[in-house]
Amino acid sequence: MKIPMDSLRELERERGISFETLVEAIEKALASAYLRIINAEHEPTVKARAVIDRDTEEVTVYRQDIEVDPETEEVRVLKEWEDTPADFGRIAAQAAKQVIVSRIRDAERDLTFGEYSGREGDIVTGIVQQQDHRYTILDLGKVEALMPPSEQIPHERYEHGARLKAYIVEVRRSARGPQIIVSRTHPNLIRRLFELEVPEIMDGIVEIKSIAREPGHRSKIAVASSDRNVDPVGACVGAKGSRVRMVMNELRGEKIDIIKWTEAREEFVANALSPAKVTEVQIAPDGDTALVIVPDYQLSLAIGKEGQNARLAARLTGLRVDIKSESQVRKENEPAPEPAAAETSRGAD
Repeated sequence: MKIPMDSLRELERERGISFETLVEAIEKALASAYLRIINAEHEPTVKARAVIDRDTEEVTVYRQDIEVDPETEEVRVLKEWEDTPADFGRIAAQAAKQVIVSRIRDAERDLTFGEYSGREGDIVTGIVQQQDHRYTILDLGKVEALMPPSEQIPHERYEHGARLKAYIVEVRRSARGPQIIVSRTHPNLIRRLFELEVPEIMDGIVEIKSIAREPGHRSKIAVASSDRNVDPVGACVGAKGSRVRMVMNELRGEKIDIIKWTEAREEFVANALSPAKVTEVQIAPDGDTALVIVPDYQLSLAIGKEGQNARLAARLTGLRVDIKSESQVRKENEPAPEPAAAETSRGAD
């Protein structure tokens, strides 16, 4: 029988699969097929090798009697002779086809892996295909992405066929091809969504300095502008809130506070506690803690429901934020009352 060399060379040109790699893989498959034919695939003293002539395309199979050194495990061929089966054509063709299909699949997996391996940190749009207790699977077109429960927004439902955006956190190889892990909870998902909606961010005029997020509930982003004529908060909000609304819609209604970043840490902390109004901010000498004083009626707003606003402000600024009302501060600063005068001692009897 013959193996068409022209077809293998065509695969090399079109798919980038090495011609020699293909031929060698087919030769190994033919040798294995021969051993199955003679019922010797499990015989430790019988081996085979197949040779494909690159010019004539003819296949020749050689049977080998071998011995293995028990100490060095070195294989020594005792005898070798040609033993190409007369009816080997059909079996050889099938073995060659399996090798070619397998190599094409491997090449496509390598190509897909190469395409996505450099995209960690990018955003992708997928269609929900399946959801169970282990993963939600997104169809990205050429490949599927896996979103584990830890990367899913609490209480967010992923209906079959729904389109949604996700953030690529990891791309790794697996036996079934590239495995792409995506997230809906990663803070940088918000960064990428704003890059899509705000041209000033893509142009480098507006920069997202920091992000604090509680997925599915509320997020805060701090933004700055390199152009004094461009308001970074206004650019991210958009006309009548159109830009921030698009991001919030993609996140199924997650609230987003857009804060102006400033080098003045006191001012930045005050901004981070928005929408609460702040009276004063004092940075502790250690530089790690900020005492924030707010009007009494703003205390609950500054802290937020279950402390959420204060937590997000602390993450956004990188400081420990201690919030107190004006009346609390006044009370703490009031001088302590003087102790009552000691009772005069009784006179002598």
